[in-house]
Amino acid sequence: MSNSTAITVERVIDHSAAEIFEFLSNPENHARLDGSGFVRGDYKSDRIQQVGDVFSMDMEGEHMGGEYRMDNHVTGFGKDKILAWQPAPAGTDPKGWEWVWELEAQGPDSTLVRHTYDWSKVTDKDVLKKVSFPLVSEQQMGDSLSNLASAVSG
Repeated sequence: MSNSTAITVERVIDHSAAEIFEFLSNPENHARLDGSGFVRGDYKSDRIQQVGDVFSMDMEGEHMGGEYRMDNHVTGFGKDKILAWQPAPAGTDPKGWEWVWELEAQGPDSTLVRHTYDWSKVTDKDVLKKVSFPLVSEQQMGDSLSNLASAVSG
């Protein structure tokens, strides 16, 4: 499902919300679930524990001229319920786009996982000229959910 400034995908994964949250809150796992192909690995990041945490990822993409690093500023945290962050090129402030993972338990071993990419708060005209939103497609986000399901199982 998408609108002009956000894309949301969802699916039920046959694991508990606690297991999925445990996986998502560890930045070391993010390259394994990324469906876009941009994430290469985490950069000395600790487990996400609260709003205000910052974790860094090594990335690669033509839109940034090759390799780069992003600092991810945690904007949402609710154990076994939600993780959200706003990325920014390393050493800068977030520019307004946000990644959100929402978990809704469907029973003890089943969770509805909703993944949203929202760029509605991007107002910087230079960013809007440089970045052609969305950089990640609905298909790639769906791939991230599939990767998550496989990784949590494996």
